[in-house]
Amino acid sequence: MNASSTRTIAITGASGAVGGLVTQQLAGSDFRLDLRLLVRDAARAPDVDTDVRVCTYDDREASVAALRGVETLLMVSAAEAPDRRAQHRTFIAAAAEAGVRHVVYTSFAGASPEATFTLGRDHADAEEAIRESGMAYTFLRDNFYLDVLPLFADDAGVVRGPAGEGRVAAVARADVADVASEVLRSPDQHAGAAYVLTGPEALTLAEVARRAGAVLGRDLSYAEETVEEAYASRRAAYPDVEEYQLDAWVSTYTAIADGSCAEVTGDVEGVTSRAPRTLEDALTPR
Repeated sequence: MNASSTRTIAITGASGAVGGLVTQQLAGSDFRLDLRLLVRDAARAPDVDTDVRVCTYDDREASVAALRGVETLLMVSAAEAPDRRAQHRTFIAAAAEAGVRHVVYTSFAGASPEATFTLGRDHADAEEAIRESGMAYTFLRDNFYLDVLPLFADDAGVVRGPAGEGRVAAVARADVADVASEVLRSPDQHAGAAYVLTGPEALTLAEVARRAGAVLGRDLSYAEETVEEAYASRRAAYPDVEEYQLDAWVSTYTAIADGSCAEVTGDVEGVTSRAPRTLEDALTPR
């Protein structure tokens, strides 16, 4: 097969949960795909036989070099940081300069400049930068992660926060990876799409705690806090944490409380032709 018939895909965040799952799915799965992993630390890259390049989102020169020859890019959003928006914009500009044709970006279900969840505003900014770049794009607007919600519990097994009776249509990270893999295999079919990725149902945090505890064999529960109590408890536990991080932690709960994350969509099934995983599915090892 000649080089013109091989398509190069770059995956960022390959040492993380979603990027790692996508890497495992695509590595060696299709002789027409030339996989390239972009990581901050080569020692942590998945152990697959593929091209590994080192770069960070805020290093434009290294990112341009790492992305040369890439046609389709899976851009997993950067880690939470005060300069996250600047990092995203630097990397997006690097991708455009390098000649990337199509960006698949992991965004948030409530991405908006006015999103209750403060990090959803960062995602809206990244989406805007991608639209303005001239590259084709697909946005994967993930809800909160089903398999991460139980990790909100403290040592006593209590999830505390100002979520009230609000519901969250959380999605399994494995479902996000499945959707991303399908899009990367046939990007032209998904150009311009914004998929809102959710689980099959919207649950209160009390329901999440009860059902997750049954699977994990742990007594989990939900305890309501006021917004003021939530800030105070987190400041006490993490006295050196920055304000943006406190805002992100607390707004996770207030976004659930106000219904921002309650919409259930059919986008996982629409892309993968398979129903999304339930909470029990997401927490049960395969």
